[in-house]
Amino acid sequence: MYSPKIKRYQKKFEYSYAFGAYPVLDLLKQYPDKVYKIILSRDGLSSDGIEEIGGICKEKNIFVEVNDRLIEKIAVKENTYVVGVFKKYELHIQENENHVVLVNPSNMGNLGTIIRTMLGFGFRDLAIIRPGVDIFDPLVIRSTMGAIFKIRFEYFSSIEEYLERFPKQNKYAFMLKGSKSIKEIEFVKPYSIIQGNESKGLDSSYLNIGQSVYIPHGKEIDSLNLSVATAISLWEASQKSR
Repeated sequence: MYSPKIKRYQKKFEYSYAFGAYPVLDLLKQYPDKVYKIILSRDGLSSDGIEEIGGICKEKNIFVEVNDRLIEKIAVKENTYVVGVFKKYELHIQENENHVVLVNPSNMGNLGTIIRTMLGFGFRDLAIIRPGVDIFDPLVIRSTMGAIFKIRFEYFSSIEEYLERFPKQNKYAFMLKGSKSIKEIEFVKPYSIIQGNESKGLDSSYLNIGQSVYIPHGKEIDSLNLSVATAISLWEASQKSR
């Protein structure tokens, strides 16, 4: 079976890496046909999850290699005991489902945290408006703790492209200049939770897209972190929707 040359990840690659036992398990369970091979460290052979990984690989005929030096070459953190090497894949988000829409997200940690939070509140469809973080970067994958393999995601060249594809979505744009507090909002399905860039948020043009919403907070800060604001919006939407 073809196996790509293992070296430090670059966005241009047609493959990526999942680091850690539980992200690798989710990868194997959701997309075994995309896995080129599993690389193990000798120190991690007795770690939690390794036996289950080995069982799935045997069942699915996935090659397993023990190679500490190779892991050290590509790992983004120390004490990485298992790596899944997999082919990148394309998905499409679904109609009549609730969406999270991130406009130009630039922070890998925030994107990973948002993906994990989405799954925790029952959201599985993520739209990313370019330019945006590479969702297949191993740092993003690691920060999702495997949740990335359980959601659908799709990139769009502009918000207009997204809106044209999903005209029936009820849209809620979260911004400091929002016209209504999140406390006043009842979310009508199917809806889109739209969040802006970490540094700039959403510009004033989003006041004309659906219902603009703000999250009240104290005057001691100017804004909430993107992953925190998204978590609040997803919690409220999951509790106050019809």
